[in-house]
Amino acid sequence: MTERRPFSDYIVYVDESGDHGMETMDPSYPMFVLAFCIFRKDDYAQKVVPAVQDLKFRYFGHDLVILHEHEIRKQTGPFRILRDQNLRAAFVADVTKLMEEAPFTVVAAAIDKIALKRQYAHPANPYGLAVEFCLERLRFFLRDQKSGCGLTYVVFEGRGSREDKDLELSFRQACSGENPYRQVTWSYTGAGDDFPFEPLFAPKSCNSSGLQLADLAARPIGRHLLDPAQENRAYSVIERKLRRSSTGDVKGWGLKCFP
Repeated sequence: MTERRPFSDYIVYVDESGDHGMETMDPSYPMFVLAFCIFRKDDYAQKVVPAVQDLKFRYFGHDLVILHEHEIRKQTGPFRILRDQNLRAAFVADVTKLMEEAPFTVVAAAIDKIALKRQYAHPANPYGLAVEFCLERLRFFLRDQKSGCGLTYVVFEGRGSREDKDLELSFRQACSGENPYRQVTWSYTGAGDDFPFEPLFAPKSCNSSGLQLADLAARPIGRHLLDPAQENRAYSVIERKLRRSSTGDVKGWGLKCFP
């Protein structure tokens, strides 16, 4: 009987912003952004989940509401209550505070689809590229944390059987180094071992605090990249959570922009 591999101290929740298809382009938002939100498990269980539950109980009276950035922004579904200006201001302030105080790190990839199509005759799928870039930075993050080599789960929101299979294939290809633009070696030189990652797919109805915070993190990054001069309070919060170099650099460390 083989011994079970130990689990990592970290778990990762993932969400995206924008359409990863290359056939159609939304000129107002030609971006695909993938955000990996990395939580230390004890922080997640003891601080993050209770804070999310508390917010829901205060504003909705129950914890079945799922925080969706699109519905919050459009004030639809259970977020129709935000059409009250005073309530909306209070809710936005509390969500901002929740994101500020929640202990997690973000690594993200932003693909400019127009530039990608212009630069490559046969461009790779933006989702696959973004997964590769984020996994690479996740590996470096775990190395920096001296986290050991336990199994780290990366949780995605399920999109359907076919889409999930395609994503899992991209995920495993990235981990094995089979990708169109580079060869990624997943062995950690110096430790004599690798950082094993395993994808999980949660149903859309899954009320996961981590997936909901990842959903709130992705779009502000894309909006900032499209218009850095525009006021973007949500991005100012997310920016402080992006992985950085020892000199404070974000680009290439916590945020990969491509091409």
